[in-house]
Amino acid sequence: MKHWMRLGFQVDAAGKVPVKVVARTFASGKTEKLIYQAFAELGLPSEKGDSMEKADFTFEKFVALYHKICPRNDIEELFQSITKGKSDAIGLIQFIDFLNDKQRDPRLNEILYPLYNEKRATEIIEEYEQDKDNRVRRRLSKDGFIRYLMSDDNAPVWLDRLDIYMEMDQPLSHYYINSSHNTYLSGRQFGGKSSVEMYRQTLLAGCRCVELDCWDGKGSDEEPIITHGKAMCTEILFKDVILAIRDCAFVTSDWPIILSFENHCCRAQQYKLAKYCDEILGDLLLKEPIPESPLEPGVSLPSPSQLKRKILIKNKRLKPDVEKQELELFRQGQFVITEDEEKEDASAPAAPIPEDKKEGEAAAGAPGEENVPLHAGSTSAVHPWLSSMVNYAQPVHFKSFQEAAQKNIHHNMSSFAETTGLNYLKTSAIEFVNYNKRQMSRIYPKGTRADSSNYMPQVFWNAGSQMVSLNFQTPDLPFQLNQGKFEYNGNCGYLLKPDFMRRPDRTFDPFAESPVDGVIAAQCAVQVIAGQFLSDKKVGTYVEVDMYGLPTDTIRKEFRTRMVPANGLNPIYNEEPFLFRKVVLPDLAVLRFGVYDENGKLLGQRILPLDGLQAGYRHISLRTEANFPMALPMLFCNIELKIYVPDGLGGFMDALSDPRAFMSANKERDNKLKDMGIEESETSKAALTGGKPAPAPEEEVKREEMKFEPVTLESLRSDKAFAKATKKHQKDLESMRKRQQKEKATIQKNQVSAVERIVKGKNKEEFINDPALKQLVAEQAKEWSELVGRHLKEEWTLLKEQLEAQQDILKTVMQGAQGAQLKQLDAKLEKENKDLKTRQAKMAVETAKEVAADKTLRNKAEKERRLREKAQNNTKKFIEERKITAMKQGKEREKLVAMHAKQLEDLNRDIQLNIQMYKNAEVEYQLANPYEFFV
Repeated sequence: MKHWMRLGFQVDAAGKVPVKVVARTFASGKTEKLIYQAFAELGLPSEKGDSMEKADFTFEKFVALYHKICPRNDIEELFQSITKGKSDAIGLIQFIDFLNDKQRDPRLNEILYPLYNEKRATEIIEEYEQDKDNRVRRRLSKDGFIRYLMSDDNAPVWLDRLDIYMEMDQPLSHYYINSSHNTYLSGRQFGGKSSVEMYRQTLLAGCRCVELDCWDGKGSDEEPIITHGKAMCTEILFKDVILAIRDCAFVTSDWPIILSFENHCCRAQQYKLAKYCDEILGDLLLKEPIPESPLEPGVSLPSPSQLKRKILIKNKRLKPDVEKQELELFRQGQFVITEDEEKEDASAPAAPIPEDKKEGEAAAGAPGEENVPLHAGSTSAVHPWLSSMVNYAQPVHFKSFQEAAQKNIHHNMSSFAETTGLNYLKTSAIEFVNYNKRQMSRIYPKGTRADSSNYMPQVFWNAGSQMVSLNFQTPDLPFQLNQGKFEYNGNCGYLLKPDFMRRPDRTFDPFAESPVDGVIAAQCAVQVIAGQFLSDKKVGTYVEVDMYGLPTDTIRKEFRTRMVPANGLNPIYNEEPFLFRKVVLPDLAVLRFGVYDENGKLLGQRILPLDGLQAGYRHISLRTEANFPMALPMLFCNIELKIYVPDGLGGFMDALSDPRAFMSANKERDNKLKDMGIEESETSKAALTGGKPAPAPEEEVKREEMKFEPVTLESLRSDKAFAKATKKHQKDLESMRKRQQKEKATIQKNQVSAVERIVKGKNKEEFINDPALKQLVAEQAKEWSELVGRHLKEEWTLLKEQLEAQQDILKTVMQGAQGAQLKQLDAKLEKENKDLKTRQAKMAVETAKEVAADKTLRNKAEKERRLREKAQNNTKKFIEERKITAMKQGKEREKLVAMHAKQLEDLNRDIQLNIQMYKNAEVEYQLANPYEFFV
């Protein structure tokens, strides 16, 4: 429509639209004869010299002409695939299926982002179908389908992302801020032209931080100037720049602006800087900190919302006590500027300055006080009035991340040359990210970029740097990435950093290769199908698709379509999809589409952040190299977005994301296989491994615990050492008993002899009542009882000693048997670990072979990336396997050790029970007061 309107303005002297002007639109791909024939078929003037009335050249006629000259065969194929070639229109159910299956991001929550239904599909048909009968029948013709595919309802990004959609109430340090370096220059850094217009254009482009290099004016009026000092650049007046900033500051965006002063002026001219800022900017200038965010350690910076339509000055500030004293004198008219203050000449030849000292507040070891900015040649004396206007952007000399954290002053900030910033990223990446959570940093191009080229900003965005300043006069790739990124959020110049780059309780490594906690890695596939109006010349064209993000996500110069020769109008590429298999951090990743002619000249480009990208068949409008919209040039692409799933887990992911569909598909498949005589059990594993065959049984590692015979008292008694000891103990016991028996026989004989002597010659009545005999019997009974008691004690003592000796022997034997079992188990576990490592090494080799043989991988870089991804997945799997194996082995060993401890405990208990039995017998015998005798 924009192009049609533009054609309507290119009228001839009679106010008519020349046919040849319209024909030029299609000249890059079609012959003149074909183009003019299309005019004739539509009833329009068809001769080269003809003109037509503007009223006759309606938008509908232009669209019809467009479709006739440039039939959308690419969409025709898609249309036929939806209708299955059986109808001239898409039915309602077919359209709903297409919207849900192809045009919807499967990662979206179905509650927050409901599936397309009849109501929504009908609304789309009502909006884009031109045929009334089709609308009534709720059908979509090819023409209506094309209109829908090219409409805002089918934009490649969520349209709300192009408005202010981010939270704007976070501290300033939590945002990326669109920033410009040496804003005044329109060309080179040396010998270049300075222009006030650059400030207007930069601010209108959405920039929120501009740079002003302020020098002393040399004229009679001594008006301060802005120029690239000592670089032979032209000069502009500071006052004119402030006027331009006032006029354009809040046209594109209402969010705060930061004026980054590089101040080389003497204090007398600094007074004019402050005066112009105060008088021209007026209430737009933030002269005092707001009550909610006092300039105190530990207090967060204010939010963009709190500073809406405010302009902040970034300039060196005096120490508080000095500023207070001098400001009071100034207000009383007593502040005196000494005559001998040295003035700097911006036109004087520049002395060589080491790279790390140029403009470098972060230059290591640079001299100066704590609050002195380290721009080479910057003034060390600040006018108190200008100083008092500085609040939330106070540049300080950067010493270390540790010292900055200890001071915890959020309104202090530092600037880093790109080389210095890269060095800090290499050595202290996580600390750099943490620093940027709290306070602001500014990155600027190194001094050797005399041609005003830009560095790649992505690496510093990855570190959370807020002001990644670029040369806006150079529309190179870094600038395109910058403008494409800041196109989001209403082009307001502020983008909220991801959650993990703001929260102090989260740790983020910008060089991480594995997913960040709480962030789901993505997979993105881009199929470039066709182009439209890519060039106004008959040239060959091709498309490159790159991704920028974390180092592990960045893929450049790898994915490129074939070149379609001699057709800049509507080339068909129909390439196989370019697959970005694993995007670790989608929040920071962007896709870049670059269209080039056969000579490598850029014809158009587009940057699309992955956060907010829509899946499906989309038309991607192109931008110029300076990121201005182009009316007609576009690409038709199919974009697939998924959650990244490691190899082998696709089936599980499908089952989790859509259980009903998964089970339904499985049931249908199983029924078909059952008809073929294949049982369900044979296919169940393949279903859960994403359709891949399940591992063969011999490949599956079945781990079984070793079974050990329990070491019992009975099993130990068969041991030779124990049998030998038992035999000796039995012999000792028998020997003792023989000795005791002999002693008993002797005493018994003696006692019988003594009785016989007393009763000799006496009758029964006489010796029964004989007192001597009674006394003798009593004495003998006592003697016999003592003998029996002594013998029992001797036997019990011997038995206890033998049991204790047996206990030591059994314990030694048991420990030997248990040690053999442990050794056997350890040998088994060692073999398991060796087999595991061998199996893992084999898998690594097979993975390398698989990647090398994968024909879908287009080049060496893609193969290396795929191998690295698979190796990372394997490493995780291997580590997990080893952890699980070690855990199982540990439990198995602990189980055996526990069993052994129980066996020892049972052995000791059994022996002690026997010993206690003899002790109990002895106690019972003593308590019974035994009286032994023999008959």
